[in-house]
Amino acid sequence: MPPLLSRRALLAIPARVLGALAAAPLLSSFCRAAYAQSSADKAKLIVRSVRPQDLETPIALLDSWLTPNDLFFVRSHLYTPEIDVRQWRLIVEGEVENPLTLTLDDLRGFPQESRVVTIECAGNGRAHYDPPVAGVQWQKGAIGTARWTGIRLADVLARARAKASARYVLLDGADVPIGTMPDFVRQVPIEKAVNPDTLLAYQMNGAPLPVPNGFPLRAIVPGWEGAYAVKWLTRIRVLDREDDSFWIKTAYRYPKKRIAPGSTVAPEDMAPVAGLFVKSLITAPLDGAKLTTGTLTVKGFAWSGEANITGVDISTDGGSTWSPARLGTDHARYAWRQFEYEWHVTDPGSHLIMSRADDDQGRVQPIVAQWNPSGYLWNAIDQVRVDVAAG
Repeated sequence: MPPLLSRRALLAIPARVLGALAAAPLLSSFCRAAYAQSSADKAKLIVRSVRPQDLETPIALLDSWLTPNDLFFVRSHLYTPEIDVRQWRLIVEGEVENPLTLTLDDLRGFPQESRVVTIECAGNGRAHYDPPVAGVQWQKGAIGTARWTGIRLADVLARARAKASARYVLLDGADVPIGTMPDFVRQVPIEKAVNPDTLLAYQMNGAPLPVPNGFPLRAIVPGWEGAYAVKWLTRIRVLDREDDSFWIKTAYRYPKKRIAPGSTVAPEDMAPVAGLFVKSLITAPLDGAKLTTGTLTVKGFAWSGEANITGVDISTDGGSTWSPARLGTDHARYAWRQFEYEWHVTDPGSHLIMSRADDDQGRVQPIVAQWNPSGYLWNAIDQVRVDVAAG
């Protein structure tokens, strides 16, 4: 039996070569090896669900502007599909004059584009809501930033000649429903779909997409919550009206007005979740850290969907006073900003460190996140408590 390929060697194989290998008798074992290696790469992540696969990145590992592929969180609504690159196609249909069926090689014939984009699961932070809400109990690590490379969705829609009646673009992947569960789809308004920053990505940080993160193709809808970045993409349907599926009419919706914690909300008082809220995350020191007096560095990330971060303030005394942090030089429109703050600690004891971000739309990270029955878009001021001993 031939040896298994290393992950690096596997990712370096072009799609056309994979297609040729797919014709070989060892196709099934090759695909199993690819999927097994891709899953093993995620071994450092926190398992929130085995099937469907939901993996959270430990905060301590979020220490670079671009999140390495093996450390990038995974959110799956259905079981991870096995993709045969020989058979994979992207179908573009619906309100178009020129329906398309595209291979991976066809996609590479479009102009290539790259964007650095932060993707955050809408439920990131759900575990912090009180009263508790159902769903995957993400803490803080269902987020990551990568350089996504692929083609503009707008270019594909242009080749398909989307009709003037087009209002929405429905995205569907190769994952299949479980039992009576409805197929997972997401709907993007045509204005966002044709934005030049909305991509169909086949690379992540310079390598083919890992299987858990959507190989061979996923959508990147920058600045919007992560469910719009549909993985394992196989079908794009242009619509002249809203789709009536569960994932659009019922799921991923948010109250139109503020409600008291624990309240129920009528369907007509809900709207689709779209853009992310202003938010920050302290990645060092970690909650519960044992430190000594001296000069310590508080660092982390701040992001705000389609808006730009304009500042991050840090408090080391439980919010009594605030001081500005220094923003990192790495910057992209839809990506998080790193921040650092030099803390000169002279007093031993227990200290509560807090971070508060603001953006160019005038939004400021709130003390308390707005409660909602699905636990979406948690963005309360971040805080960690540390114990400081005399040095």
